[in-house]
Amino acid sequence: MNPHLLDDARSSGKPNKEKSPKTSRREARETVLQVLYAYEHTHANVPTIIDDVCDSFSELAMGFIKKLVFHAIEQEKDLDALIKTRTENWDFERIAIIDRLLLRMAICEFLYFEDIPPKVSINEMIEIAKRYSTDRSSKFINGILDSVLDDLKAAGKIHKSGRGMIDV
Repeated sequence: MNPHLLDDARSSGKPNKEKSPKTSRREARETVLQVLYAYEHTHANVPTIIDDVCDSFSELAMGFIKKLVFHAIEQEKDLDALIKTRTENWDFERIAIIDRLLLRMAICEFLYFEDIPPKVSINEMIEIAKRYSTDRSSKFINGILDSVLDDLKAAGKIHKSGRGMIDV
């Protein structure tokens, strides 16, 4: 993946006189994917990658981006262990990098973002996969995330509150 691919995809080709802060969670998630992808390949300083990649996001969106990036990196081994329990028939290293990153992102949202319903996290990762990964990735991601979510619910590790947050 070209590190500038997400920027190119968002560009309309028209000059932007004044940029208003970006607030879309979808754009923020796509940017998190870009940051994690760059980190995966370079292991450069994360705040530097974030500074290089993130432009014109609102303060709230930047907080979301930073929290998701840092949880995905700090918890990588635990996240991958959860993913591996549901991908026993796959060689983990052969799973497309974009798919692995999206799986990590969604599981982070399950565990560390109490205000985001799990179904929203799954839906968002499916839509991003359709845009940036292989033809089969969205179905693969959906299946893995549904299974991991069931496991986390059974283990009592999902702490969501409010309407639409969790099925009990």
